[in-house]
Amino acid sequence: MAGNVDGRAPSGLVVTVSPMRRRHLRAILAIEAQVYPRPWSSRLFEDELERGGRVYLVARVGPTVVGYAGLLMIADDGHVATVAVDPVWQGHRVATRLLAELVRQSQRLGANQLTLEVRMSNVRAQGLYRRFGFAPAGARKGYYGDNGEDALVMWAHEIGSDDYQARLDAIDADLVPATARLGFDAPVGVGAGAGDGAHPASSRGRMERP
Repeated sequence: MAGNVDGRAPSGLVVTVSPMRRRHLRAILAIEAQVYPRPWSSRLFEDELERGGRVYLVARVGPTVVGYAGLLMIADDGHVATVAVDPVWQGHRVATRLLAELVRQSQRLGANQLTLEVRMSNVRAQGLYRRFGFAPAGARKGYYGDNGEDALVMWAHEIGSDDYQARLDAIDADLVPATARLGFDAPVGVGAGAGDGAHPASSRGRMERP
């Protein structure tokens, strides 16, 4: 089941993953409004892009932004804050490509484990995260402010190990055609190591529709 949660791309479709820039925000906000009951503002995204210890990515097909993802570093923990895909492009493995690159970039920033919250009802998303080695580790009661739904807390440990790298390589090998990567000569985000300040995901539920 986990292998099919994000679908398969049409033959020949090239998805490019690159660092998020301000010029992408108009398209990101349009997706944000469709997939989240409480969408982030442009200012929120701009503030996040200025902070240290963050990784924000976009996925594009040609010039069109079709998805995005973000992560916050706290010491050697990476907190996956958001993974979102335009509903038109859901089922084309865009979320898989974004999450794979998010893991790589978190490794570059020194992450040893990753965590996230996901709605208890979102079994499809949970299947995707399990493929990346995330396992349930608890719950946050009433985490989602729009309807009071609980969040399932998931963790992936020892992401720098050989076993985890083999898992990530296997996921990459299954992505055909391969993800095009652009703009990753240096670590994504401003600064490295621990992030500064509170992340908006700490008080607002995310991780709803990969």
